[in-house]
Amino acid sequence: MGSDRKAAENIASPLSSERENVMARKDNPRGTDNVLQQLSFDDAEELSVKAALALKLNELIDQRGLSQMEAAAIIGMTQPKMSQVRRYKLRNISMERLMQALVSLDQHVEIVVEPAPGITVVA
Repeated sequence: MGSDRKAAENIASPLSSERENVMARKDNPRGTDNVLQQLSFDDAEELSVKAALALKLNELIDQRGLSQMEAAAIIGMTQPKMSQVRRYKLRNISMERLMQALVSLDQHVEIVVEPAPGITVVA
C-alpha cells in the first residue's frame, strides 16, 4: 500500500511542476474566447470560422450516414479532401469551399456583417 502511494506521488510530481510552469507563463495574453489566438496562430480567426463550418459539415455527414466517398461525390470534393475535413485538417481548404459543401448538402449559408459594439460609423 505504501509503495502504491509513493508511485502515485512520483507520477503526480512532474505533472504538478508542469502545471506550475504553464500557470507561470505571462507571454501569452489571456482574455479571448478564441483558443487559437491564445496559442498565437496568425490565422486564428480564419481557422475558427473554418472549424465551425467543418463542424456543421461533419454533423450533416454523420446525420445522413454518408461515407467519405459518398459525401465527396455529393459535395464535389475528392475523397482525400473529404478526409481532411473529417479530421479538421483545414489549412489548405478555403472557407468558400466549405460553404459550397454546406450548400451542396441543402444548407443555407449566410454571411452577416455588423458593426462591432461601441463603434459608430459616420458617413
